[in-house]
Amino acid sequence: MDSPHGAAVKAEGFGLKGPRGWVFRNVDLDAAPGSLIALEGPSGSGRTCLLLALTGRMKPTEGHAEIGRHRLPKKMAAVRRISALGPVPGVNDLDQALTVAEQLREGALLQRRYDGPVRALLRPRGERRASAEARIAAALAAVGLDPATLPKGPRTSVRDLERLESVRLSLAVALLGGPRLLAVDDLDLKLSDAERAEAWALLRSLADRGTTVLAVCSEAPEGVTVLRTVDAGAPATAGAPTAPARPAVARDAGPKITWGRPAAPASPADADAATGPAPDNDTDGKPDRKPDGEKPTTEPTAKTTEPTTNTTDEDPKGADDALAETGRA
Repeated sequence: MDSPHGAAVKAEGFGLKGPRGWVFRNVDLDAAPGSLIALEGPSGSGRTCLLLALTGRMKPTEGHAEIGRHRLPKKMAAVRRISALGPVPGVNDLDQALTVAEQLREGALLQRRYDGPVRALLRPRGERRASAEARIAAALAAVGLDPATLPKGPRTSVRDLERLESVRLSLAVALLGGPRLLAVDDLDLKLSDAERAEAWALLRSLADRGTTVLAVCSEAPEGVTVLRTVDAGAPATAGAPTAPARPAVARDAGPKITWGRPAAPASPADADAATGPAPDNDTDGKPDRKPDGEKPTTEPTAKTTEPTTNTTDEDPKGADDALAETGRA
């Protein structure tokens, strides 16, 4: 059941296929409102695309998901209205030319213009300004960012922020619209161990306030619900069965949830048809020579009519292609 602040996240057989194969597949998830969910795995394993698909920014290929009471892929626009993206490199980067104060004011203006109710645009200017300032102050307090402590105060340039300060600012901008689902990509990128622990503590505090949080990372901490991608080079773990997400538990309490089961192996006949005859190892481009007195012959080479399909569920290039094909949020 939904809460007034957070959104339940459920998925069943959720998958996305790109031009070069499956980006992610067989994702099953059942998380309560206010959960902190870590999408753990190496870069290029489809974790960012899954993050964007669960927030309505990318259209899945198979299966379905429910964010709150909105079902994907039919209600992608509705899911976008109740979700927000924190820092997602390449999708909603902060404007390096702005100051911290300007970035916050721009975020508040865009949220009121595109996400807020129409009647809010008809209020007096002073009332609109006071409302925006109140929302900015509340968002900064929630992420623990005090502009007065920055080198130049609110006039500090975004490009001069430390990595953790930049994460806090991105989260503050995302919280201006009061989202029920908050998504964060590459949380542990360029962070020290102490800063990483601080960032996870921040996300945990946001989840404790009721907002459901999805965070992509390379290694999740203890006490969170974990979805772990499968390394394409490790078939032993890639075959592990998927299971619904459980409430947040310690990492050693049980196996992590995985997605990305490989496709069923082809039959020997199919394998022979796909591979064709062994290629000639000669590199000079000339036909093999026969003994003296015999004419050289050239063996016909079998040609495939279709390109070879990558059967790996997790394809690093497939994630990039799917993101480029779908478009950015």
